[in-house]
Amino acid sequence: MKLITTLTALLLLTFSGIAQEEQNKLTITVTVENAKNDNGKILIDLHTQETFLKGKGIESLESKVENGKATFTFKNVTPGEYALLVLHDENENYTMDFETNGMPKESYGTSNNPMSFGPPQFNEAKFSVADESLNLTIRF
Repeated sequence: MKLITTLTALLLLTFSGIAQEEQNKLTITVTVENAKNDNGKILIDLHTQETFLKGKGIESLESKVENGKATFTFKNVTPGEYALLVLHDENENYTMDFETNGMPKESYGTSNNPMSFGPPQFNEAKFSVADESLNLTIRF
């Protein structure tokens, strides 16, 4: 009887821990607007400060462009500070293409839609995920 009581208590603690962990996982839904055409794909990376502009983000998604838009959902996001980098990869080579003068050939954007010259900055693009899911819009 003591063994059954102990096992029951252990199972209840385990399931409550799983339920609590699932409650802390949130979603970020992102709509990317105003692509100049429907060619190629839109690529989006979710970054922390440690991964920002240093390669792949902590999660990457891609989508075809339809009517100048694409929508993405990052699931099971842990609370914290993040930034999004978006690229309209028109030729689907999975890299940003540049003109000979160094200017990007393809549209790109970041969370918070900052208007800046030069490479994106984490502090301008960062946002916080706290206790509720987010809906964001990014424009090129």
